[in-house]
Amino acid sequence: MSKVAVVFWSGTGNTQAMADAVCEGAKSAGAEVSMFGPAEFSKDNVSEYDGIAFGCPAMGAEVLEEAEFDPMFTDVEGALSGKKIALFGSYGWGDGQWMRDWEERCNAAGANLAVESVMANNAPDEGALAECESLGRALA
Repeated sequence: MSKVAVVFWSGTGNTQAMADAVCEGAKSAGAEVSMFGPAEFSKDNVSEYDGIAFGCPAMGAEVLEEAEFDPMFTDVEGALSGKKIALFGSYGWGDGQWMRDWEERCNAAGANLAVESVMANNAPDEGALAECESLGRALA
């Protein structure tokens, strides 16, 4: 059985709904799933999991949430080389530049993006939630 971590930050509940769908997808594929907020996860946890899904909405000028999530992600970035990961999040403006920048950071760190990242414009619709379930299955 694979172990999957879902690490996310949500301000409005949109990314929380996506994280829940990721968990359901990974569980349906037989994975043992643990959910974490950014304060509960660090580089020391990375090696404990076969796959990690990171979720964060776009904030400000299309950046990761700066108070909690980005500092945690900066901490784990150096431990992601060769690790199977996936990214998801919601946004309310712009065109998803925050996700493209985030993917570039992951690629530069040597992470293995296991599946296409999932973005939802505001609240995730049924299609976005189904994509999140698929993302979870791909990590399992």
